[in-house]
Amino acid sequence: MTRILMLDSGNTAWILTSTLLVLFMSIPGIALFYGGLVRQKNVLSIIMQTLFIVGVVSILWVAFGYSWVFDTSFSEKDNPLAFLIGGFDKAFLHGIGLDTLTAGNIPEILFAMFQCMFAVITPALILGAFAERIKFSGYIVFITLWVILAYFPMAHWVWGGGFLQKMGAIDFAGGTVVHINAGISALIMAIMLGKRSDYRIGHPITPHNVTFVFMGTAFLWIGWFGFNAGSGLAADGLAANAFMVTHIATATAAVTWMAIDWIFNKKPTIIGTCTGAVAGLVAITPAAGSVDLTGAFCIGFITSVICFCMVAIVKPKLKYDDSLDAFGVHGIGGIVGSILTGIFATRFVTGEGGVQGALYGDWHQLLVQTAATVFAIAFSAVITFILFKIVDKTIGLRVGKRVEEEGLDIYEHGESAYNR
Repeated sequence: MTRILMLDSGNTAWILTSTLLVLFMSIPGIALFYGGLVRQKNVLSIIMQTLFIVGVVSILWVAFGYSWVFDTSFSEKDNPLAFLIGGFDKAFLHGIGLDTLTAGNIPEILFAMFQCMFAVITPALILGAFAERIKFSGYIVFITLWVILAYFPMAHWVWGGGFLQKMGAIDFAGGTVVHINAGISALIMAIMLGKRSDYRIGHPITPHNVTFVFMGTAFLWIGWFGFNAGSGLAADGLAANAFMVTHIATATAAVTWMAIDWIFNKKPTIIGTCTGAVAGLVAITPAAGSVDLTGAFCIGFITSVICFCMVAIVKPKLKYDDSLDAFGVHGIGGIVGSILTGIFATRFVTGEGGVQGALYGDWHQLLVQTAATVFAIAFSAVITFILFKIVDKTIGLRVGKRVEEEGLDIYEHGESAYNR
């Protein structure tokens, strides 16, 4: 007897909500978080870059991105391009009707929109590395090509039936696809673009609006529940666990960073605590569907310590200008979270016969997580290097010295954020 799938209204309502929450992370979350960290003369450039991403990536996603990532027609036809992309059969959401259902018995059109928000926020994370010195025209071309050539293939490999998924890599909501992918690209961009003209080691550039940073962090923290708890595509116990471990890992990371800040810098700062919270959110992302409360505490604590060391010690020693610590928080947080997933994954969450980590005797999963992490690092670095060279040689990526000194807002966009 053929089983007729019936729409699950509870799951559908939850994923609708989760989709809105993930969009909330980009606008206004990332826009305010990064916008508050830069100087007054460059805040609108951050907002504009974020708005552009939301617009162009959404168009690319429904045009062919969703099909490239989640279609299976190429693999079914043994097309050699199946290694990179799924196919073209679902371009412009072709063949997906209002009653077409997918995992969780939710409308596939809703699943496509939920995944669209992941595609939107990933390149937005990179902005923090080259803030205050990138030319908008060059940025447009670079970020568009990056989404097509870096994000779409990685998402296919991890979530769309690609080789990393078949290998057994765990990435519940975006450790490799989102955070390592964006974080490593951020580092390459920061190094190749060069330091800001007035960047001095040991003399941090003061954020222009700490309240914006707090608001952005709050929006990210709230939105992340859609990011993680929505990734199971159902309103069930797995979503509830993902919700809990996301919150506890974030809280642990925030308090840990605050304590380290207080010990070493003599003051518990808002910026530091907010940065710690974001690091915790990043690290729990790949693990949210496989770890319990123990894993959440450990991941939050370990990630906060490592990310603090990267931002406060390693970055000054290596002398690269990752303006807003996109690599130090998202890249390193994603790497740590992905590997720790291979340690703390437990069958208490994944179920009988499910995956478990090294802490529970399965060292193979740790090896798989490490291999997937190394591949994601190498792939993102190579693609970003190539794209930077092409765009920089043809259009140019760095603004002139005068533009940088006087601010991108006026020169690039003809506006000022604060008019008297």
